[in-house]
Amino acid sequence: MNLNILTYGIFLLIVVYIIAVVGKICYKNGNIYVLELLHGHKELCLRINRILLVGYYLVNIGYAAMTLLNWETITTLNQLIETIAIKSATIISILCILHYLNIFLLTKYVQKIIND
Repeated sequence: MNLNILTYGIFLLIVVYIIAVVGKICYKNGNIYVLELLHGHKELCLRINRILLVGYYLVNIGYAAMTLLNWETITTLNQLIETIAIKSATIISILCILHYLNIFLLTKYVQKIIND
């Protein structure tokens, strides 16, 4: 049995699940956050939140697919588990960084608009 194919399948299942769940949570709760920053602009907040969600999905699913290109040949079960753990942890770290970067930039942008 080719362990690379099995590893790709397990990795993609884990990563797509994580990306979908985190995206749903951020979309649901992010709309409240954006609406708090932009009082009285509900329609604009919904559009901003949708754009953020689409960008989130494109970046993360694209990155997950691109990581499949750089994998070495997997020959043992230990190597399979290690590869999935490292690659999944990398995706999760990127999710965290992008989330905090979005919050920081959005907050700074809105504060700049309010202060001007």
